[in-house]
Amino acid sequence: MMLSFLKAITMKITFITALLLASQYCCAPQAAAQAAAATPALALQDPAVLKHVAEQYLQAQSAALAGEVSVTVGPINQRMSLASCPAPQAFQQPGARTWGKTTVGVRCTAPVAWTVYIQAQVSVVTGYVATSVPLAQGQTIEQSQLVLLKGDISAMPNGIVTDMAQAVGRTSTVSLASGAPLRLDALRGKPVVQQGQLVRVVSSGNGFRVSAEARAIGNASDGQVVQVRTPAGAILSGVAKAGGLVEVVF
Repeated sequence: MMLSFLKAITMKITFITALLLASQYCCAPQAAAQAAAATPALALQDPAVLKHVAEQYLQAQSAALAGEVSVTVGPINQRMSLASCPAPQAFQQPGARTWGKTTVGVRCTAPVAWTVYIQAQVSVVTGYVATSVPLAQGQTIEQSQLVLLKGDISAMPNGIVTDMAQAVGRTSTVSLASGAPLRLDALRGKPVVQQGQLVRVVSSGNGFRVSAEARAIGNASDGQVVQVRTPAGAILSGVAKAGGLVEVVF
């Protein structure tokens, strides 16, 4: 009789355990669904907003450029899963070009920090100075040898001449074919001091100003540094000025 009683108790415990396990398996999916519904989904950043921020930044940076400026922002990876940012900020690395082919960064600091980089093209269509005839190296440039053309200077090297007055009277440091754009770094001004020329050296400092004669050791355009030799044999360096002057500042 005792055996039958123990057997009945064991069967009852096994039945209760099975009911408890069944209730857990039954309610687990429902509890998970309720938890997921209670947790708000993370809002994602709209790529179109990033493109707009980059475009506005480049338009502001290029506002001072002369000519017709157009900004084209490249495509953005639509599969990026970035947290939505209330105030994304555009920036560029120090020294980066603000025109031509360039890169703009857009970053977020809160609520989630992230940074993306976007390719862009800033075109600047304006007038530029080109040669109308071939020019030899060292040849003095006259206005009749130049022509004003219009094009996208963002596709050209830096320092393109945009005003004929910047080139007339200067000499070219390289030979140029007809139609070649002029660059400021390829032009040399007319020498105001020539080698062997007797010049007037003007020295100035704190509370004094003196002048003396010396002889130029080399050629120099206005504003360039030139060396001169004094009658006593001392060699000084100064800035060449029109009229055969060399300024030496102590």
